[in-house]
Amino acid sequence: MAVTRFTAELPQTADFKSIVLNHTPLIDVRAPVEFNQGAFASAVNLPLMNDEERQKVGICYKQHGNETAVKLGHKLVNEAVRAARIQAWMDFMEAHPDALLYCFRGGMRSKIAQQWLHDHGRQIVRLKGGYKAFRRYLIDFLDAVPARFQQAGIQTYVLAGRTGSGKTLLLAQLAHKIDLEALAHHRGSAFGRHATPQPTQINFENNLAMELIRFAESGATQLVIEDEGRNIGSVNLPKELFDFLKSGERIVLETPLEERIAITLDEYVDQAQREYPSLEAWQSFMHDALTRIHTRLGGERYQRVLKQFEAAMQHQIMHGSTEKHRAWIETLLVEYYDPMYDYQMKKRQHKVAFSGSMQEISEYLQHRTTHEI
Repeated sequence: MAVTRFTAELPQTADFKSIVLNHTPLIDVRAPVEFNQGAFASAVNLPLMNDEERQKVGICYKQHGNETAVKLGHKLVNEAVRAARIQAWMDFMEAHPDALLYCFRGGMRSKIAQQWLHDHGRQIVRLKGGYKAFRRYLIDFLDAVPARFQQAGIQTYVLAGRTGSGKTLLLAQLAHKIDLEALAHHRGSAFGRHATPQPTQINFENNLAMELIRFAESGATQLVIEDEGRNIGSVNLPKELFDFLKSGERIVLETPLEERIAITLDEYVDQAQREYPSLEAWQSFMHDALTRIHTRLGGERYQRVLKQFEAAMQHQIMHGSTEKHRAWIETLLVEYYDPMYDYQMKKRQHKVAFSGSMQEISEYLQHRTTHEI
C-alpha cells in the first residue's frame, strides 16, 4: 500500500489559550489506551489506529525502524478501515466546524489524518506539538498561578462550614468560584464517591488548569473555593497551588442542624440513589462507606448508626420514603462530623474573616467586590 504523500503546508496552531476560552472541540486521533490515560474535556477520541494496531506498529518501530513501521501502519489501516475512520472525523467536523485535531506530539498520526481529510476536500488545523504541548501549557499555568494571581491582586476566599451546611449550594450561586469537588467528581468525604469513576489525575489537572485560565481571563478580583483537603478522593491538587488557595480569607457558612440534615438527605441519599442502577447497589456502597469509618466511629456508635440505616432502608422499601434516613444522618453529623470539624478548626487556628448564612455571605462577598473596585 502506498504511503501517504503530504501537502507542502498543512495548517497548525499553538493558540492553546483560545482553545480553553472557547471550549474548542477537539479530535484526538491517539489510540483509546492513550486517551483514557489523559485527554481534554472538549476532546472526542476518534483514533487513527486502535490499541492493537498501535501496539503492532510500535513493536515494528523498535525492531525495524520508522520507515517499516509507517508502511505497516498503512497496511493495517487499509482503505476499507481508513474510509470508516475518515467518515467519523468528517461527521464530527460537520457537527463542529471549528474542531481541531491532535495526536501525542502533533507529528505523524495527526498529520496523516489531516492529509487524508485534505484529500477528501476537508480542511482542519492540527495542534502544534499535539497533546504533549497542550498538556505542558496547562501544567505550566498551574505552576504559575500563585505568583500570577498575587501579582494580579486576586483575593482568595476559603468557604468553610460543618458537613451538610450547603457549601456546594452556595458555591453554585457565586459568580467567581472554582468547584473543586465538581472537578474531582467526588463529594470529599467517606460517603462522597459517585457511582461513576473519578477523572484520572491527569484529567483533573487539565480541567483544573482550564477553569483557572478562564477565571484569570474573566478579570475577576476574588476567587472562592470550598475548604477541601489536598486530596479529594483519588485525585489531589499540586502542593504549591493548594497552599496558595488555602491561604485566603476564611469565611464560615452557618446553617441550623435541621437544615443541614435536609441538605445531607437530599445530596447523599435522594440524589445519590438516582446515580445507582438499583437501590441494592447504593445500599452496598453505603455499607462499604460505613465500614471504612468503623474504627473512627467506635464499636457502639457504628452498631447504632448501622441499625438506624437498616431501619431506614426497610422503611424506604416498604413505603417508598427516604425520611427515616434522617436518623442516622443526624447521628453522624452531631456525633462524628461536628466534633471532627471543631477539632480541625481549633487545630488549624485559622482566623475567620466572616461567618453567616448563605445570604449573608453572598452579600459580604458582593460588598468586598464593590469595595475593592
